[in-house]
Amino acid sequence: MKTDTKPRLDADARREAIIDVAGEVFQEEGYTAASMSAIAARLGGSKGTLYNYFDGKEALFRAYVRRHCAWQQEEMFGLLTDDADIRAALTHVGRTFLGSVLSDFSLRNFRLIVAEAERSPEVGRAFYEAGPLTGMARLADILKRAAERGELRLGDPLAGAHQFIGLCQNRMLKARLCNVTPEPTASEIQRDVALAVTTFMAAFGAA
Repeated sequence: MKTDTKPRLDADARREAIIDVAGEVFQEEGYTAASMSAIAARLGGSKGTLYNYFDGKEALFRAYVRRHCAWQQEEMFGLLTDDADIRAALTHVGRTFLGSVLSDFSLRNFRLIVAEAERSPEVGRAFYEAGPLTGMARLADILKRAAERGELRLGDPLAGAHQFIGLCQNRMLKARLCNVTPEPTASEIQRDVALAVTTFMAAFGAA
């Protein structure tokens, strides 16, 4: 089972270790079948230890989802400066976005969240707010600054953010969700993102 190896974001290593183990159990057993007892057993502690940090399984699942979203967004936006050239910024965001969301690991998480959202809409809402909604807002801010510098002609930066991400993911997303195709190669990602950037700039680039 693949696990995240990124640097921990929380100073409390014990809390992060609990989330690590919970993520493994959620992916292997699904949210409904997973139990606090199973998580505690794999962690090597008691359920009481878990409840010292989380009110219950749903709170633990929310923490796992939020951390996964935070890591994805750090990859996408963490290295961008406020004055980054818009073509370079879009290329970086597009490549890191596709490389992350179309990976086997991320798709397992996404399927898990969508399945649970059917029964618990609040779980789906937590993911949407921490992931797609926040990510689109951050991309919209990049587009807004580029428009202010005269690099783009864009009336609605948030709508533009949705359009750009749609251009990036349109060709491969459904095939990957249906497990029809393997993870895209770096060259496939570069090709699709280059086309998305060219198309977006043709529509919104300053003359």
